[in-house]
Amino acid sequence: VSYSAAISACEKGKQWVQALQLFDEMVGSRVEGNTITHNAAVSACKKGEQWFQALQLFREMADIRVERNTITYSAAVSA
Repeated sequence: VSYSAAISACEKGKQWVQALQLFDEMVGSRVEGNTITHNAAVSACKKGEQWFQALQLFREMADIRVERNTITYSAAVSA
């Protein structure tokens, strides 16, 4: 929950670099992300106009079997 909240705060503050750093730290710590965490990271990339990163995260969600929802698709499409 802490990573999700922190990544979401970065997303809202348009700090996509920090959001991805936190996301990478989470993955490196072997903490499993969920749909909310991934959505926040994808949305942060969208707001930072980092469409390639957003689509990479979107694709990665399928690879690791994290459920994608309407928010995920919307963020990825608008990135």
